[in-house]
Amino acid sequence: MPKQQRRTFTAEFKKQMVQLYENGKPRAAIVEEYGLTASALDRWIKQTQTTGSFKEKDNRSSEDNELIALRKENQRLKMEVDILKQAALIMGRK
Repeated sequence: MPKQQRRTFTAEFKKQMVQLYENGKPRAAIVEEYGLTASALDRWIKQTQTTGSFKEKDNRSSEDNELIALRKENQRLKMEVDILKQAALIMGRK
């Protein structure tokens, strides 16, 4: 069974789908008519109601942003430790 290719939608299309829903068109009808998944439509509706943006970065919680920042810092610190270990090995040989 071939894997279904991931489709991408423009912000304008997402906005139109949310408007159809907000204007009273049943969720199931939108999903069927446009070949969407219910979870995608639900996510677009939620994003419109919370931030008005479909960009993932605009819809992250402060905890998500903090976690991303901490992971970046952790990676940077690991690299620094590795560099210091290499320097210590080189200096130890002299």
